[in-house]
Amino acid sequence: MTTIPSRVDDAISALPAPTCAYIYDLAAFRSRIATIRTALPDDVTVLYAMKANPESKLVAMAAAHCDGVEVASGGELQTALTAGANSIVFGGPAKTDADLRAAVQAPVSTVINVESIEELRRLDRIACDLEVDVDIAFRINRSARTPRGSHIMTGVATPFGIDAKHLAEAVTFARTCPRLRITGLHLHAVSNNLDAEAHAEYITDCFAFADETAAEFKLEFATVNAGGGIGVDPEGKQSFDFDLFARRLHEIKTAGLTLELGRYLAAEVGWYVCEVVDIKHTHGRTFAVVRGGTHHFRLPAAWGYSHPAIVRQCHDWPYPWDRTEVTNTKVNVTGELCTPRDVLARDLHVERLRIGDLLVLPRTGAYAWTISHHDFLSHPHPVVVFLD
Repeated sequence: MTTIPSRVDDAISALPAPTCAYIYDLAAFRSRIATIRTALPDDVTVLYAMKANPESKLVAMAAAHCDGVEVASGGELQTALTAGANSIVFGGPAKTDADLRAAVQAPVSTVINVESIEELRRLDRIACDLEVDVDIAFRINRSARTPRGSHIMTGVATPFGIDAKHLAEAVTFARTCPRLRITGLHLHAVSNNLDAEAHAEYITDCFAFADETAAEFKLEFATVNAGGGIGVDPEGKQSFDFDLFARRLHEIKTAGLTLELGRYLAAEVGWYVCEVVDIKHTHGRTFAVVRGGTHHFRLPAAWGYSHPAIVRQCHDWPYPWDRTEVTNTKVNVTGELCTPRDVLARDLHVERLRIGDLLVLPRTGAYAWTISHHDFLSHPHPVVVFLD
């Protein structure tokens, strides 16, 4: 069972009421990066996929301790550069000319993952106008068996990457572009996979595809970017066996392998804390209504699951009437929005829960605050706390 670390609990004690906050443990983030880097072969490049959590202090930590940062917009590019990233991989399916121009002019090593032949044409024009050489990798949507996950990116109809059937056209055109250098392939396939063995098998398959492609088109690839996809179960019922995954990588070819880790690095180091402001019984169900909700943490509503929560009792009670409480029962945890879909957890079992107690949601460091609809109903944003 997940417990609240003492340093996080101390930070919760200092929060203002009514309590609503994100707490990010930077020391745990740094330690997680170090553990992963130690486990992997030395020739594996680890990037932080900052879409998982673009908070500037997390990005700065990742820039200092990973090999670089993967970005997916011009805004993320600027955040990564400001945070001190010395290596950038720029992906995403809808790069504007301004995005491409900013990437081409970035003062650090930058690889652009080309998503289409149209994007390739625009990038060629920009590179020639600026008289700058640009390293590119082709993002390929290929027919391949992929690990299972929450989202499948390749082998199916998606807007991501160049269909493998059009790779020859892309290579042929790129060879006419004097400023573009083909340096690798980008083969991101899945999000939130929890099967370590399957993920290692996919890495092997990526290298087989890269070798076949290099031979067919007489290319040399410096990098084979397998993207991200290493998952964290938000409910805490399963876990990705990273030690097994790392052992498998030590047994196979990994020279030039790049991994873009976002969720796996950040999810476990974030905690969302919300105060129970009401407890009510309606049509046979019990609701714990909190200061917060899906406008702060959208993932449970978007994915249709119930996020675990830890009850943290608070003993102050400022009112002259008895404090409402429930014991040994299940509650639905709902937020402050005027919609029945504002649900963080269903049938959460609580031994004891009172109005004024806190609910602490673990594993909320990734795809949480920044993917949520912050300003619906104009409620205050949560407090954000960083623990050094």
